[in-house]
Amino acid sequence: MPYLYNTPEDRQAMLESIGVQSIDELFAPIPDDLKLARPLALPPALSELELDQHLGELAAQNTHAGQAACFLGGGSYDHHIPAVVDAIGGRSEFYTSYTPYQAEASQGNLQAMFEYQSLICRLTGMAISNSSLYDGASSTAEAVLMAISSTRRTGKVIVPSSLHPEYRQTIATYLENLGVELVTLPCPTGVVDTDQLASAVDDQTAAIVLQQPNFFGCVEDAEPIAKLAHDNGALLISVFDPISLGILKRPGEYGANIAVAEGQTLGTPMHYGGPVLGIMTCDDKLVRRMPGRVVGETNDRRGNRCFVLTLQTREQHIRRDKATSNVCSNQALFAVRASVYLAQLGPQGLKETANLCLQKTHYLADKLCENDRFSMAFTAPTFKEFVVRDANGRVDELVKTALDAGYLAGVPMSTWYPELDDCLLIAVTEKRTKAEMDGLVAVLCGAGKP
Repeated sequence: MPYLYNTPEDRQAMLESIGVQSIDELFAPIPDDLKLARPLALPPALSELELDQHLGELAAQNTHAGQAACFLGGGSYDHHIPAVVDAIGGRSEFYTSYTPYQAEASQGNLQAMFEYQSLICRLTGMAISNSSLYDGASSTAEAVLMAISSTRRTGKVIVPSSLHPEYRQTIATYLENLGVELVTLPCPTGVVDTDQLASAVDDQTAAIVLQQPNFFGCVEDAEPIAKLAHDNGALLISVFDPISLGILKRPGEYGANIAVAEGQTLGTPMHYGGPVLGIMTCDDKLVRRMPGRVVGETNDRRGNRCFVLTLQTREQHIRRDKATSNVCSNQALFAVRASVYLAQLGPQGLKETANLCLQKTHYLADKLCENDRFSMAFTAPTFKEFVVRDANGRVDELVKTALDAGYLAGVPMSTWYPELDDCLLIAVTEKRTKAEMDGLVAVLCGAGKP
């Protein structure tokens, strides 16, 4: 809120209405040794004008994707967002509404969620979609819990090192106290080695998690991995890029049992990494174990089409010990934006967008590798991003030089992979122009030269 209008008299009236005399009295149950025994180390108070100026100066220290050509990836991408997405997603009916506790009274919201579910099922080739979760990482972790519950196996879950490292961290947090082993499979070639995977799978494996395309941008051979999972009684969890489904096989076509994704690419800006949208789909055998909201279509007592929350396995709706998850909300606004985005592009537009990402990525990779300083870290086919190796091993210097020249060059891999400390992850979306790509090549190839 830009202006908080509570006066001291307002605050005192609120305190009296709940039966306490002061703010400190509200905090009385907190032990003294946990309380700060001194004033907060804040600078002197500023006037409104001074504060606005100060915050503006702080914000100006950041370079955002609107000020520089953005080649950042690793889970959040600078895709074009059609104006209609903001126009519809910004309507007050969607923008200000929250979770429909009296669900059937919220027919507009329920229909919007139902349309989202329908579009996501068409996109993925899966039977069932919920009406969204929080983000890609928590969706992946929820899918793992879903697999453990449905297979009744608590031995292990296998994830390749090519799965987004922050997704792996989230899964580890979810599993920490469940006694389930999280096995990380090394991927030195950038993709899963099926022979190595086969030796890791056993009759207590609940799931194999496969990112397609993976964190390195490499396209995996998904079908043999799905077969390997199913032959051993495990589930395949696919973590997909929604844009990639314009040209790559859908999860439902290569045998995924559960498919999840980060939906930021479908009409949501990057804005510092969130809030975003968690996509979750599954085959029809698993629907009763799916967390979150599922909206269904039915007829009311007058025979009119209407929408309801169905299969309500959320902890807010049933006894907590019967719930499939403690997920208690969803990202309805961003699901609406995703629906508008998909409806606006249609199948042909999605295919064209994916193809532009593919072609531009390969153009930039080829141009960079014409210089002896750079080479591809992996030989596997890539879709929207790729890992490039700097022979000089000065990745941080490259990033800084590019930023000074007006380019957000990429993500240093050393953040998550110490063995790739000489590598940079570069993403190319449909927004990047030939001039921007050629400019980045010139800057990176000229970095460090006198």
